[in-house]
Amino acid sequence: MNPAVHLRSVDISFAVPGKPPFRAVSGAELVVQPGEFVSIVGPTGCGKSTLLNAAAGLLKPSAGDVQIEGAALEGLNPHAGYLFQSDALMPWKTAGDNVAIGLEVAGTPRREALARAHEWLTRVGLRGFADRYPHMLSGGQRKRVALAQVLIRDPDILLMDEPFGPLDAQTRLIMHELLLRLWSQDRKAVLFVTHDLEEAIALSDRVVIMSTGPEARIIGDFPIPLERPRDIAEIKLTPEFLRLHRDIWHLLKEQVMQAYGLQPEATESTGDA
Repeated sequence: MNPAVHLRSVDISFAVPGKPPFRAVSGAELVVQPGEFVSIVGPTGCGKSTLLNAAAGLLKPSAGDVQIEGAALEGLNPHAGYLFQSDALMPWKTAGDNVAIGLEVAGTPRREALARAHEWLTRVGLRGFADRYPHMLSGGQRKRVALAQVLIRDPDILLMDEPFGPLDAQTRLIMHELLLRLWSQDRKAVLFVTHDLEEAIALSDRVVIMSTGPEARIIGDFPIPLERPRDIAEIKLTPEFLRLHRDIWHLLKEQVMQAYGLQPEATESTGDA
């Protein structure tokens, strides 16, 4: 079976007027298998979202290539649904219309699209909210609508760019549980970008670490052997979770400090002065 996403020796550069191109990402190698949940973690500005945009077909690599389900990606990724940090809800449309619009654009009759949208709103815990407008919903409720908006199209791949970053801690926990429950039902491939190492470990099958930029690269790939299904709140208290967090943070911390121009803490010398 072909990988759902395969980034092969990907470089991504951006033109800078009057200067040489800025190489944001260098030699990125990443494989996401069908049904696998992979998170990318790294310092601010290291190119996590840039890699995600390459997998979505929003950016074309300057070197290397992106393969989706065994075929070279040309243009937008037709197999992927993209959930951004800021929701893409249209304020003049109801929740039901926002969820249904992807089906309508694809040619599904409006009545059928709305019926399926109501089903998805129920699945994300918003039964009876189809007639609400985005300004009438909380941040967590809008995020649920956005999730239903993506999943109703039944993509093979979910690309998620810090989707829960703006939410408060309790709402994020609820969204984590909801995402894992929905994901466990059909096990889509997920590529998830986050700054939150705890979030990455709790959700994922693997956590990938990127170095600080420019010319950021993938420097770590950690399997997460925590049993599923997972209770997000409980699993963070287990010794195995704490061990994984310690091991991954040991590598990540150095990159984060470099990104902020800080020096690693000096270790105490055991030799003679």
